[in-house]
Amino acid sequence: MSTNFLSSKTALVTGSTSGIGLGLAMALARQGANIVMNGFGDHETPKAQILAQAAPGVQVAYHGADMGKPAEIADMMAFAATTFGRVDVLVKNAGIQHVAKIEDFPIEKWDAVIAINLSSAFHATRLALPAMKAANWGRIINVASAHGLVGSPEKSAYVAAKHGIVGLTKVTALENATTGVTCNAICPGWVLTPLVQKQIDAKATAQGISIDAASKQLLGEKEPSMQFTTPEELGELALFFCSPAGNNVRGVAWNMDGGWVAQ
Repeated sequence: MSTNFLSSKTALVTGSTSGIGLGLAMALARQGANIVMNGFGDHETPKAQILAQAAPGVQVAYHGADMGKPAEIADMMAFAATTFGRVDVLVKNAGIQHVAKIEDFPIEKWDAVIAINLSSAFHATRLALPAMKAANWGRIINVASAHGLVGSPEKSAYVAAKHGIVGLTKVTALENATTGVTCNAICPGWVLTPLVQKQIDAKATAQGISIDAASKQLLGEKEPSMQFTTPEELGELALFFCSPAGNNVRGVAWNMDGGWVAQ
């Protein structure tokens, strides 16, 4: 790839104050993209991390939209357009999780998972597309999951949302197939994010085992490589989608999962 091939472009990355989203934002900034961050909690520390790795001249802005609220998503998209002109690269990464059997799944938790993990991608996409199509260039990258391709017990809302993200990705790609706008999904396996760390901690507590043992058990259940995928690796895949080599990669659900869905 050429150096700084995203120079003068803007990337909006939801859920980018930590974990996968932060790794994706850092990768895009290294290639010259201005970044609009989004997420809860401290944003000054991750902003400094992005700028420390960014290409010269890159600017980073922050908007704290709640991705479960369409009006706040619209405000965030308007903020990005006002600040940088338009969104060239939209990365939909924000997500939450709740684990319970279907008959015990709280209705409000179902609604929240679907809103943040799936509906927010629709709202951000519909608002980003007009400017991308007018420019005849855009990249929409949806962070799905191995759970967008296969299921697991007690994760009905998450699996449903991530399968929906894969479907939305395909439709978006098809509707824009003759334009310079592409849409693809990244489907990670286990990535050691705060969300996954909570699952590891819960497993360790429930079984009275160490965090290391719980990590190995989690990996052993699903991921043949027995190693976590890293945000940095996912960032490199996102850069491929954004590069000239990705011009005709459209509608794929690309799993980076240590062999999870190959089983």
